[in-house]
Amino acid sequence: MKIAVSGKGGVGKTTISASLISFFLSKGYKVFAVDADPDVSLGTVLGIDDDSVEGIKPIVEMREVISKKSGGGGAYFPLDPQVEDLMEEYVIQKDNLFFLKMGAVKQGGSACYCRENTVLNALVNSLLVKQKEIVLLDMGAGIEHLTRGTSGGVDLMIILTEASKVSVNTALTVKKLAQELGVKNINFIGNKIRTEKEKEFLKNTLPPDEILGFIEYNEEVLERAMGVHPLEKSSAAIIDIKAIGEEILARNS
Repeated sequence: MKIAVSGKGGVGKTTISASLISFFLSKGYKVFAVDADPDVSLGTVLGIDDDSVEGIKPIVEMREVISKKSGGGGAYFPLDPQVEDLMEEYVIQKDNLFFLKMGAVKQGGSACYCRENTVLNALVNSLLVKQKEIVLLDMGAGIEHLTRGTSGGVDLMIILTEASKVSVNTALTVKKLAQELGVKNINFIGNKIRTEKEKEFLKNTLPPDEILGFIEYNEEVLERAMGVHPLEKSSAAIIDIKAIGEEILARNS
């Protein structure tokens, strides 16, 4: 199963992505964790040391490799470059966790990412080959990544939202774009929930059957985002995330 996690900036995508990855690993899955957000390091939150994360070169910066894989110069290039050999060179492995760093900030005035995204899409699409394997993409903030097709072909789009009109509006816009890309399964997670009133707000503004669950506001989650320590197994946040993880597996079995 290939999962993309999206939503408004600051909603908690990377922290929740890391927590879901930890859950899937605990269930015996091989997980390909794809950091597609240039602003936040999923690897750091997963407990990979900073030097290793910094040392792995983002695929979008591998100009010569990408050019070769996509057929060189010109306006046209193949849509299915062979990328399997990139896996061994640009992956950090820790047991059943395979970490890939795909995002990078492009300088203003630079050329578009058309060729790079062709290789990225081919790479992501080549990952899911067996049962008990999950690809999870931690997407950049907002909706720009959807317009360039990075998340095309995912099996499940998870959209995080807070209990605010702005966050919900972004979530619904992401859903619309994901549908236009052909993503059939789209679910929501309510994050940083403080009150029952906030839960009711989300239930009334989002399709109830598309809500996977809610994660209560918790200082431990914020500390994990800062890389302070992993979440305790008994914490309320872990219990919420475990319930959501079980729901994901049940809906997509």
